Amino acid sequence: MAEEFTIRTGRQDGGIVINDDWPGYSLDLFNYPKHYSGDLECVYIPHGVIMDRTERLARNIMDDLGDHDTVVLCVLKAGYQFCADLVERIKTLSRNSDHTLPMSVNFIRLKSYVNDQSTEDLHIVGAEDLSFLTGKNVLIVEAIVDTGKTMKTLLKHVEAFRPKMIKVAGLLVKRVPNTSGCFPDYVGFEIPNHFVVGYALDYNEYFRDLNHICVISESGKQKYKI
Repeated sequence: MAEEFTIRTGRQDGGIVINDDWPGYSLDLFNYPKHYSGDLECVYIPHGVIMDRTERLARNIMDDLGDHDTVVLCVLKAGYQFCADLVERIKTLSRNSDHTLPMSVNFIRLKSYVNDQSTEDLHIVGAEDLSFLTGKNVLIVEAIVDTGKTMKTLLKHVEAFRPKMIKVAGLLVKRVPNTSGCFPDYVGFEIPNHFVVGYALDYNEYFRDLNHICVISESGKQKYKI
């Protein structure tokens, strides 16, 4: 196990790095909806590990942004579960420490995937007027960042409303070729270039009801392909 996970600290919070040869856990070791039998290869990151890592990210965010009004901008749909859990843990820290983080939560929606392929056609819904961000600290919460092109486009859009500061929390950063160099400030896990589902990450709207992050099987892709 120790050989499959490392810690990278080159960025502000480089996250837990899952190596390319990590095989994941057998599905037999976990509970998951039986309607996905045959659709998954393995459990890649168990729910409990996600929760522990999210708690640590919440602490890091509190250390950096505590005592300053912050607008949390949740990127839907995949980011809703990570955002909800992250905000809940920040609230817990606020109740039980000398620091507090006053927050409001707003939502936008991005869509750039068809099946398992990212497209150049990026749709931003709910971000037409973000004037309430002017002069505010902003924490963008995203489930997954791969090439970084989507995040770069979103940051440019948000910057046009002149916030005081922008930070990005990403649960997953995927190692892919041709990255834009746009990485989150707070990273949960850095993962190989696998298409993962679960914990609100979807494949054509399926698999959001998985608690764990799993690797989808080829038969699963074919079953739910559009």
